[in-house]
Amino acid sequence: MELDITRPICFFDLETTGINVAKDRIVEISILKVYPDGREVELTERINPTVPIPAETTAVHGISDADVADKPTFAQRAKDIHDMIKDSDLAGFNSNRFDIPLLVEELLRAGIDFDMKNRNAVDVQTIFHKMEQRTLVAAYKFYCDKDLTDAHSAAADTRATYEVLKSQLDRYEDLQNNMKFLADFSTRKKSVDFAGFIGYDKEGEEIFTFGKHKGKKVEEVLDKEPGYFGWIQNADFPLYTKKVLTAIKLRKLNTKG
Repeated sequence: MELDITRPICFFDLETTGINVAKDRIVEISILKVYPDGREVELTERINPTVPIPAETTAVHGISDADVADKPTFAQRAKDIHDMIKDSDLAGFNSNRFDIPLLVEELLRAGIDFDMKNRNAVDVQTIFHKMEQRTLVAAYKFYCDKDLTDAHSAAADTRATYEVLKSQLDRYEDLQNNMKFLADFSTRKKSVDFAGFIGYDKEGEEIFTFGKHKGKKVEEVLDKEPGYFGWIQNADFPLYTKKVLTAIKLRKLNTKG
């Protein structure tokens, strides 16, 4: 089944220096942009992360320091990458918990104020796990009857993810061919920031989900303990979490004004 889309959607996959969203860097990015008319545009590029790639990480995706030594940095490619995805919904495999948060961190680090408001994020892994409980290699075999022989290659994983989503739509009548529905369906838990440090309570108000203020309303904490904002801004939290917290603080100040 072909996707029923009204604007482009970018399937993408990252190979990185590790799994820490706040600290690790991209070493390879692959994007498959699908337009409403079915046209496809692909981009696959290796990136110099400007930090060493751990040996254990190279063992997973096969990309070493030498492989990216002469490649552009993300900051050098950020504008072109942003230009490719800025008008699109996003999709990937485990993308809501890893790829999107890490990509946004890199964009913010490069000075590009990327935001997920008014765009859908479809996580094909979450759909798969809700339906079948397996991995991308198994998903590709199960849904497409193909062997993913080049797993952990960004381009191969990206293409496989795109094909799996189309096959999922063919297989499950309950899945609507609509990006908003798929985004909602593939969201595990609604959070304000990607990393899940700020969530929502039953009334839809922002709350902290960690530490001594877990479960407390963000606005109330910032009112009673203003220094908590500064602590988070100076601590090792993702840039997007800090951006979201700043927006909440500014909104509160504007309301008071």
